[in-house]
Amino acid sequence: MSEAPLITILDDEPEIRRLLADTLEEAGFRTLSFGRATEFEAALRRTTPDVCLVDLSLPDRDGLSLVHRLALEQGASVIIISGRAEVQDRVIGLELGADDYIIKPFDPSEVVARIRARLRAARPAVQAGRIASFSGWQADFDAYTLRNEAGDVASFSHAEGAVLRMFLESPGRLITRQQMQETLGGAAGESFDRAMDVRISRLRTKLGEDPKNPRLIKTIYGAGYIFLGEVNWR
Repeated sequence: MSEAPLITILDDEPEIRRLLADTLEEAGFRTLSFGRATEFEAALRRTTPDVCLVDLSLPDRDGLSLVHRLALEQGASVIIISGRAEVQDRVIGLELGADDYIIKPFDPSEVVARIRARLRAARPAVQAGRIASFSGWQADFDAYTLRNEAGDVASFSHAEGAVLRMFLESPGRLITRQQMQETLGGAAGESFDRAMDVRISRLRTKLGEDPKNPRLIKTIYGAGYIFLGEVNWR
């Protein structure tokens, strides 16, 4: 029997940590809770969580910079839980690599649902492997890297990888914004759309695409996106 997914909770409010831990453990998850970023980062050197819940207002570290590092270096999904409710705060958090953004106060059952959505989105498709080859590139979804024929390597975040994998698993097919929202999770709206725009733009840059005339990830205005490369998995 496989182990239950591990969820880490980083929040400086003890009541919120207890509430989240109790709710998540009742839902069948394992949890680790931390009140300070230094404790959280030390734990990450010993274990890799499946989902990180991160508050932005921490006593010893800027939460946004921590989210950005987690998105680039860890294979976990990152969900921000914050009292900052402005659209701009949500957009910045998602642009820095967070997979989702939950505003305090929250319903604990919503957190459970969002976590389950992230785990579904992160689960590899049965027919797909861990490395995809396409148009002179290799995408390694274990190492979170892109490598071209010259041997140049670029890293991508977990959130960028979820979008890239969605394209690579459906080459030549239209993917609508609604399909992206349903598959990748998160609440539909301005912040989700902006986050998708940013992730796709960054992927195009890493793939050396001409922003005015991309040849791989094509925008179909008013409809969605199509990935035009031929893809082989192993």
